[in-house]
Amino acid sequence: MTQHTPTRRSLLVGGAASIAALAFTPSAYAGSRPSAAGSRFAAASGPTVVRSLDRATVRTWAADTWRSLVAMTDPTTGLPADNIAESLAAGDRSGYTSPTNIGGYLWSTIAARELGIITRGEATARLLRTLKTVYRMEHHAPSGMYYNWYDEATGTALHSWPGSGDKVVPFCSSVDNGWLGAALLVVQSSDRAAGPWAKRIFDRMRWDAFYNDNSDPAHQVREGGLIHGGFYPHEDGRPGGTYRGTHIGGDPVWLTTHHYDTTVSETRITSYLGIITGQIPAKQYFAMWRTFPASCDWAWPEMQPVGEHRTYFGIDVYEGAYTYRGTHIVPGWGGSMFEELMPDVFVDEAAWAPNSWGRNHPLHVRAQREHGLLEAGYGYWGFSPSSNPAGGYREYGVDALGMNPDGYFSDQEMTNYDAGFGDCRPATNPSPTYGDGVVTPHASFLAMMHEPDEAFTNLARIQTELHAYGPGGFFDAVAVRSGTIARRYLSLDQAMIMGAVGNVLGNDVIRRAFSTDAVERALRPVIGIEEFGASPVA
Repeated sequence: MTQHTPTRRSLLVGGAASIAALAFTPSAYAGSRPSAAGSRFAAASGPTVVRSLDRATVRTWAADTWRSLVAMTDPTTGLPADNIAESLAAGDRSGYTSPTNIGGYLWSTIAARELGIITRGEATARLLRTLKTVYRMEHHAPSGMYYNWYDEATGTALHSWPGSGDKVVPFCSSVDNGWLGAALLVVQSSDRAAGPWAKRIFDRMRWDAFYNDNSDPAHQVREGGLIHGGFYPHEDGRPGGTYRGTHIGGDPVWLTTHHYDTTVSETRITSYLGIITGQIPAKQYFAMWRTFPASCDWAWPEMQPVGEHRTYFGIDVYEGAYTYRGTHIVPGWGGSMFEELMPDVFVDEAAWAPNSWGRNHPLHVRAQREHGLLEAGYGYWGFSPSSNPAGGYREYGVDALGMNPDGYFSDQEMTNYDAGFGDCRPATNPSPTYGDGVVTPHASFLAMMHEPDEAFTNLARIQTELHAYGPGGFFDAVAVRSGTIARRYLSLDQAMIMGAVGNVLGNDVIRRAFSTDAVERALRPVIGIEEFGASPVA
């Protein structure tokens, strides 16, 4: 099946090692399999024992994942398609790509080289082919930023959608360009021949083009400033959700009125790049919400946070956290693994920020695991935006770990958890009964950076019991009770797998490449001073 609708990369503009004490003992898994009538897998192998990560097996998974990325990539341009069907046939490529997809292919190439899947020479040739195409591709020259959608076979910007012919208005997304920028830094320090090309492209990128510093009295945001979802350089693609302006001089563009304002989000990579380059001040990192306030004026989310106020770089920060199964966790917008851990592929956040990310990452992984195995009783875990096994695309997550009142749900039925908001608003669904849970393998690979054995066990069971595996590695998602599988591969999700495995088996290859001494000097003193409200004990 080929997808012809925008995925999360465009939709977003709308709208330490694991703690041993937190790990389950083998006996704790007993009885956690789903028991609902009609469950296809309820009578599978019985109590699950946590297996030690097997490096050979994980490397085989990575090699198969790399096969899907090669199949998605046009051999002339070196650009990967957004997705491909399980056939891995060239004719089943999606017909479009994005800066995120391109960035994912670049860092995956470095990971594949480090894992011995491809030679150094092949890696260099692939990187050069892609980067030379990217260098010449149409983009917004004043900022150096790329548009959301291109034809992977030609590198030309899309102005109409493949298949439907619907109009595409070129848009420069701050998070899309953030992942391309992160990949360029990885290549810059990893490959002698391709590095200069990556540097040429990165050096012309202006992250401050996305930064609203509150200098315009008509468009004020939180103290410290926030990053726009992006801008339309040529015409307004979102009437009513934009305004004319510029943060870097020159001709005005159509800036989104939407800004990224939560820190547990993939979007913090753009903040990191702005801070690293000196184009965005450190205080911007602290302008983002950890949670919304606990007052009744903010009673629309699904849970009331607990926490206290602290000050960093002159910015007052409410260090709020949600309460989940006896722990305090800083939530994301939707409660997905992707939001929590994708930036962690590049920055060893747990080591650099032990009192914030060093607490939250292992707790989030634990929470996802407990949700899947104990609370919802799916028998499997790992929830993140992905293909929908029923068709199309959907955001999946653990609703209790998200601030979004509409939720990123973990099942097909969209079971909506709601604990109420203290004395401000009563609970509507504090103890849900969950349905056909959807697990997304890339979420477990991200978790492998914190719980390697538990993640490996989960993935091995998804492969052998749910049969959600094909010639290009794990399929994108599987509904565990119906057994319905999204039998295709998304390049970003495959790239997250490659990046995580590169770190787990390749001595943190992606983190080491991104986090140079210069990057560490600029970023670690910023994120390292914070203390989250996260705690293993509520």
